[in-house]
Amino acid sequence: MSENLNLTLMLLMQARKDLVHCWCILLKQTIGSGNCCVEYIESHLDLLDFLVLCYDNKDVALNCGNMVRECIKFPSLAKYILDSTSFELFFKYVELPNFDVASDAFATFRDLLTRHETAVSEFLTARYEEFFELYEKLLTSANYVTRRQSLKLLSEFLLELPSNSHIMKRYILEVRHLKVMMTLLKDSSKNIQISAFHIFKVFVANPNKPHEIIAILAKNHERLLMLLHNLSVGKGAEDEQFEEEKELIIKEIERVSRLPKIT
Repeated sequence: MSENLNLTLMLLMQARKDLVHCWCILLKQTIGSGNCCVEYIESHLDLLDFLVLCYDNKDVALNCGNMVRECIKFPSLAKYILDSTSFELFFKYVELPNFDVASDAFATFRDLLTRHETAVSEFLTARYEEFFELYEKLLTSANYVTRRQSLKLLSEFLLELPSNSHIMKRYILEVRHLKVMMTLLKDSSKNIQISAFHIFKVFVANPNKPHEIIAILAKNHERLLMLLHNLSVGKGAEDEQFEEEKELIIKEIERVSRLPKIT
């Protein structure tokens, strides 16, 4: 009986892999100037919602996650997920207790926020408040992996995508975001501290800092300077650049701390 059950499970797993393989092949097929498979999905977008929801089922989550990532290689399909209610589910899925499923969900989440710059920029512009309220929960998660991955991803889509420059400029004007980075600078993980620094430095280096940001930096300058003096990345060329940037940020915080208090 157990041998038959094991054989059945093996065949089922192989069938799922074959299904994913066929799905990937179909998405790559073009007829004339169009892709009939993509066009079909565009006419049946509930398929995408179904695939995303499959992260709730750990038995098929990895297979369906692979299928979703193949879909979001196409701008129209990625844009649909970004704009749909299904997108918010990723904030839950990336913290699922099953590490493999959570990691796979984060890989899909990352693709959605980095693959198609125009779609991402439009999405963040339209849903700025809602998105960053949810994202802050990832940055302050009790889970180390979630904090580290979400911080790295934030730096990627906020600072490295030119199309999001207007989002970055808005982000660094808000005290609540600065406070999150200041908290992460105190994290027990050196990797998180360094990643947080690369976003924190943009708040400080901004030549048009609002009064609220200046006040926070001035009020906490002693603690911040102590944290920064103790922060280093190691040895080599990367360390030299880091130390140069850190020195500039230290000088700016010192300058801000000497400014007259604004009442």
